[in-house]
Amino acid sequence: MMNPDIKPGVKGIIFDLDGTLVDSMPYHFAGWKKACEKFGADIDPSFLRLHTGSPGWIIASEIIKTCKLDSSITIDDILKVKLEDFYSNQHLIKPIEPVVAIVKKYYGKLPMAIGTGGHRDAVERTLEVTGLKKYFDIVITANDVQNHKPHPETFLKCAELMNVEPRFIQVFEDGDLGIEAARRAGMIVTDVREFIPATW
Repeated sequence: MMNPDIKPGVKGIIFDLDGTLVDSMPYHFAGWKKACEKFGADIDPSFLRLHTGSPGWIIASEIIKTCKLDSSITIDDILKVKLEDFYSNQHLIKPIEPVVAIVKKYYGKLPMAIGTGGHRDAVERTLEVTGLKKYFDIVITANDVQNHKPHPETFLKCAELMNVEPRFIQVFEDGDLGIEAARRAGMIVTDVREFIPATW
């Protein structure tokens, strides 16, 4: 299987984080699973795959709706359990080497950014534990936009800060919502799932 790389003419690169640059999805899923079990709900990986790229509060809201949970259970209740579990395992997250190889190859040569649906705190910690923080000055999270993937705002904000026209930017993504967002932004998009074996 070939490793991914950028296309000819690309002048800037944007990476999603979870499931693209780092193998964090199994730990996110475990956290959601634990929160669901606590409140009497049940989800499977296909539910989370559908929502990959959405901020946590949207996923929590979908869990409440889909699993028809008691109205006394709040988004914050679910998020609290999920994040506690995720943070307790966050140190185990490893970089996804074929994608990180692109970061290292073009670092200092092309503008690069991260455009993620993750919470700012979780994202900063993940970048710390995986040693990727030093490569990115531009990191746009769910806390930085009004409209989340599949809306293109996350990626367009990255483009603006990178000072590169969207049509010259290549996005690396692992989620359907993010791929749709990149297309809507008028960017070149690479689905890293073609290169990376699934781990969850």
